[in-house]
Amino acid sequence: MTYYPISIQKIKQKVAKKKIFSQTGQIFDFKDLTNVKEITNKFGETLTRVDGEIPVDIDVSDGQRFLFISYDQSKYTHGIHKYPAKFFPELPRWLIKKYSKPNDLILDPFAGSATTNIEALLAKRNSVAIDIDPFARYLAKVKTTPIGKSELVTTVEEILKRLVEFNPKLINNSEIPDFPYRDNWFTKEMLLELTHIKKSIYSSTENVDIRDLCLISMSSVIRAVSNADDNCTRTVVRKRLNKEIYPSLALTKFAENLLMNSYRIIEFSQRLENGFTVEIPNDNDARYLTYPENYFDLAVTSPPYANAVDYPRTHQLEMYWLGIANGSLSKLKEQHVGTEVVKAADYKQLHRIGDLEADNKIEKIFKLDQRRAFIAYKYLYDMKLNMKEVYRTLKPGGRYVIVVGNNRIKGELFENWKYLMNISGSIGFIVENYFGSEIIKHFIKVPREERINTDWVIVLKK
Repeated sequence: MTYYPISIQKIKQKVAKKKIFSQTGQIFDFKDLTNVKEITNKFGETLTRVDGEIPVDIDVSDGQRFLFISYDQSKYTHGIHKYPAKFFPELPRWLIKKYSKPNDLILDPFAGSATTNIEALLAKRNSVAIDIDPFARYLAKVKTTPIGKSELVTTVEEILKRLVEFNPKLINNSEIPDFPYRDNWFTKEMLLELTHIKKSIYSSTENVDIRDLCLISMSSVIRAVSNADDNCTRTVVRKRLNKEIYPSLALTKFAENLLMNSYRIIEFSQRLENGFTVEIPNDNDARYLTYPENYFDLAVTSPPYANAVDYPRTHQLEMYWLGIANGSLSKLKEQHVGTEVVKAADYKQLHRIGDLEADNKIEKIFKLDQRRAFIAYKYLYDMKLNMKEVYRTLKPGGRYVIVVGNNRIKGELFENWKYLMNISGSIGFIVENYFGSEIIKHFIKVPREERINTDWVIVLKK
């Protein structure tokens, strides 16, 4: 007898409908570029709209602005877990095909959720995923690791069988993870259900790759079943949210996500050819790479920007449940490029990066807020270190493609892309091309005054 009347059959039917929806998309004849057309936005500006796949040989002029419509954000393993400020797959796919060839080695020094690395695998390239954040590395490992269908299906069925046997009386308090403000983030019911899910996973398989996929599927529902706002990068409880948390919520959401993610990883695995790999080192930083000179054929990334998303805070609940963290996240936050965790002693005086435009902007911000001025400077300083390392490890003639947005700091427009493009010349890069990509959808809510609607793609050549 089950504690809740959970119907696995109904959950499977619901997921089956989602699978059908995920397989539908708009098909274009790319030979005549029918998915590329000129449009005019509401401000009277001319944009080039591209629906779906970006033709490899599409003409791009400096400063041109594109509106890319993505259909693949949930395709294959891209949709396994929410991640803020995520690449849409068509962009790195196009860049990889345009600037590299099969068997080349691709670097993403700010890998995040591994969109570049997934596309490199699908395009028959090997790649390296660098990220300072342990959650990002764990997610990247899951999303880029192929899994055999037979064992996965058997394990999923076993986990689903165990799920419906949930009985809160069989959960010991000692089995519930302990972390800061735990009982503020979760109701007692959700703590018990998540603990049962985790136990079910560990009891059902010893295959590490399958177990990690199942744990990431659990992680993908944690924010939704917590008391925190689902749509904010900061993990916060809002009293006015009136979020509905009810018994069986974690169990049913996990069952849905596990089935859907199993489908995604199987489809992804069947698309791959043997012999291509993704390396995810634990001891690298975008600013200090352990790889030799002239090693990579291409680097493609979407780095954070000044005053950026606080990734450790965004994923703190997930990291607690996965055992990646168990206390203060301050040390991890300090390591991130774009961090707001800075010391008072560092920002009492004005710092300059050596680029006239950037330094003038930093000085303006300094007059308004010394701390934010140092955050802006430190971001450019860290990105300069990154560009030096990528330049060193790229082969001659190789490209470093950076996709970065702008933002406002104390009301001042901070044009990250322009400053990085200027700084790249002092390192030795040649700016081969740059163009805009209009942003039409965010996973996260950003205050209107902070929102910038264009990412800039900078193509740097060694």
